[in-house]
Amino acid sequence: MSAPSTVREKGDHFLLFGLPRKLWIEMSALEKRFLELSWKLHPDKFVNASAEEQELSLKDSSELNDAYRVLRDPLARVEYLLELEGMRKEGEQKQQAPPELLEEVFELNESLDELRDAKASGSDLASLKSRLEAAEKNFQEKLSEVDAKLQETARQWDAAIDASASDTDRKGIIVRLNELLNRRSYIRNLVANVQKELL
Repeated sequence: MSAPSTVREKGDHFLLFGLPRKLWIEMSALEKRFLELSWKLHPDKFVNASAEEQELSLKDSSELNDAYRVLRDPLARVEYLLELEGMRKEGEQKQQAPPELLEEVFELNESLDELRDAKASGSDLASLKSRLEAAEKNFQEKLSEVDAKLQETARQWDAAIDASASDTDRKGIIVRLNELLNRRSYIRNLVANVQKELL
């Protein structure tokens, strides 16, 4: 019995699951297809196969699990689409402050430095913590705004795929998705830094 070569031949998570490169996915259909493929590729089905076929089955099963993990997570799905479209390289993240946030980021970093100094010297932290909590709330709101824009741009991508839009139109949407994902990553890191200091 030879291992199905579905995973090796396609190498594209969307194709593996028989899906177009769209950002909205019906989760129950994705899960159903995952279970079907898992059953076909499961290493237990290859116990009497050659060592090479057993190894390929393990590799295919692992790749299937990775593909499922990526496709079921909306943000990972966007990031993966950007990789497929040549906008992102694995492990590469652009962490530049969005220009319109530079002043707020500067003030936030000053407040974080003041809090660290106050902690080290045993000074009163109440007013600093209050200021940082307000900043955290502000950046959480900005994160929600970016998420809403990401969802809207994802809908535009899906509509472009449905309409067989030109490469230029699709590229414009991909560029916006990449910018929004970078912005989201930057703001999320700011929020995480503030939360860490407020502990």
